[in-house]
Amino acid sequence: MELLSLLSWACIVFTVGMFSTGLSDLKKMRETRSTDNIQFLPFLTTCLNNLGWLYYGILKRDQTIVLVNVIGASLQTLYIIVFIHYAKQKKPFMSQTLFAGAVLAGGWFYFSTFLPQGETQLNQLGLTCSAITVSMYLSPLTDLVKRFIIFSNIIRSGNVQCLSFPLTVATFFTSTSWVLYGQQLNDYYIMVPNTPGILTSVIRFYLFWRFAPGSSSPGYKSMAM
Repeated sequence: MELLSLLSWACIVFTVGMFSTGLSDLKKMRETRSTDNIQFLPFLTTCLNNLGWLYYGILKRDQTIVLVNVIGASLQTLYIIVFIHYAKQKKPFMSQTLFAGAVLAGGWFYFSTFLPQGETQLNQLGLTCSAITVSMYLSPLTDLVKRFIIFSNIIRSGNVQCLSFPLTVATFFTSTSWVLYGQQLNDYYIMVPNTPGILTSVIRFYLFWRFAPGSSSPGYKSMAM
């Protein structure tokens, strides 16, 4: 099997696995018939991100990007529908969804009407999708502060219970596979937005290694799997 084909399958398997993590929230909503402690915005923004990359994959004629984001957008749409169904106040979430749909339609109209087909259209779309993906890694700022506080507390206490080792592994392999895939295609719009996922995963791996069982660090507690 050629390296590009192998990386393509790795991207599909790992990314679909990441998207499937929302199934646990779906199960929780069905069991409790409520949306308590479940955030709506990640479903919506991920769906928009998937649709943007789907458009990019279609223009680039890349079946891997198309397949992954068709599955991702379908799953996120399912999560959105179920969330709104069980939400006590549906109007705010429906308004957010309609607004996101309007933004998506406006973006599609701009890229398909005002930009010449070819490299210019593909490059601007790739840059836009990359910026959105990076912003999803880095925003909101309050979440960054929260993560910094968590990492600081882990280093101080030696307790890594608040980190998920399986999720860290999944994020690392997903991001790495996309970076390598983008490198094979010489596509920086694929490589750049996935690099933060590798960096944050490496930091987490260090924390797990630093406070692993048998470490001399005081206050260690078993990792939550």
